[in-house]
Amino acid sequence: MAEKEGKAAGQSEFAKRIDPAKESLSREQLQFIRQAELAQWKKRSQKLRGRNIITGLAIGAVVMGIYGYTFYSVSQERIMDQLDEEAKVAAKYRAPKTGAN
Repeated sequence: MAEKEGKAAGQSEFAKRIDPAKESLSREQLQFIRQAELAQWKKRSQKLRGRNIITGLAIGAVVMGIYGYTFYSVSQERIMDQLDEEAKVAAKYRAPKTGAN
């Protein structure tokens, strides 16, 4: 019965939030808090590092795809050849007409 009353009132000691600045804690307690925070930081940083690697690879793949497509499309372009041919034909027609032409 006493357990039900304690839980109902919300006075559970498990995972109670404390403020280290306001509470007087022993060195061992502060060291344990630091170790727990460091463990949480390491866990989060590993997840973040994995996400950063995946994001970097995705961005790199997009950049390389655009770069490759650009080279592929430019290598198939015949626009400059066509412009050169048109310029030669236009030059022939614009040239002065003589008996040798």
